Amino acid sequence: MDTKARKNADSLKVAKLYYQQDYSQNEIAKIMSISRPTVSRLLQYARDMGLVRIEIADPMTDATDMAETIQQRYGLAKVIVVPIQGVAPKDQLDTVAQAAALYLEGIVRDDDIIGIGWGRTLYSIGTHLAPKDVRRVSVVQIKGSVSNTESNNYGFESANAFANAFHTLPQYLPLPVIFEHIQTKELVERETYIRRIIDMGRRANIAVFTVGTVRDSALLFRLGYLTDDEQRRLQETAVGDVISRFIDVHGDPADEDINRRTVGIDLDDLKAKPHSILVVASPSKVPATHGALAAGYANTLVIDQVSAAELLDQPSAER
Repeated sequence: MDTKARKNADSLKVAKLYYQQDYSQNEIAKIMSISRPTVSRLLQYARDMGLVRIEIADPMTDATDMAETIQQRYGLAKVIVVPIQGVAPKDQLDTVAQAAALYLEGIVRDDDIIGIGWGRTLYSIGTHLAPKDVRRVSVVQIKGSVSNTESNNYGFESANAFANAFHTLPQYLPLPVIFEHIQTKELVERETYIRRIIDMGRRANIAVFTVGTVRDSALLFRLGYLTDDEQRRLQETAVGDVISRFIDVHGDPADEDINRRTVGIDLDDLKAKPHSILVVASPSKVPATHGALAAGYANTLVIDQVSAAELLDQPSAER
């Protein structure tokens, strides 16, 4: 064997021991009866000759690339893709919520009105908010918050957490999010206090919300607002909900009757807000996320990296 062939063979052997079998350079020197500097030179030779290629998988770079693609695809003002490699499943929601809280802390100013939804995602964001020295900030619920069952929707907890961070008192919307009869809903909304809270939600310059699914386990289905027939109907026509208003794949209301019975700001109100922030921490929410973004209900997205990848795989829905 000539000198170059021998050097290539030695370099490959050293590289395999070092990169594939995790031997140290000192251990390799003993195995091959060569010096430690010779091992180092052979590893360098393997890299120089292309026998070894080193690729660095930087999750931050991948996340940045995905964020830029999503931003362009949906015409968003801001996208934050949160890397979750190595994060335990039970901690992934907190990881995304922390990123959303940090972003929110950076944009809130004096006299802002922050409209919020509810649920575990919103509550988790609230718990990660650091107190900020701002004045006359208001926090208001933008949809009804009273549950018809013992299931916890984190409505009051979310509002309190947000309000505490910005040194204010929360403005609750103490109504069921969906009424059984539209006449009852319209009557209640005439009350001065209720009318004032809903109007404040419409005037909010910041909205923070998530989307829901139409799986059997969906929180809205467990809170006792809908009949079994209504649930089945929604599972056939909707991809999820935005501020508890069920939408189809295009982002349009999936059921006009249920939409008219829903308490809170309208979907179009989200489009008018300077900061309409959608926070997503589960791939199960990707279909609803796609519908919400396609319809323009959010201009800012905070999403975990796995869900972001699935969102990029969503086909555009033809009308």
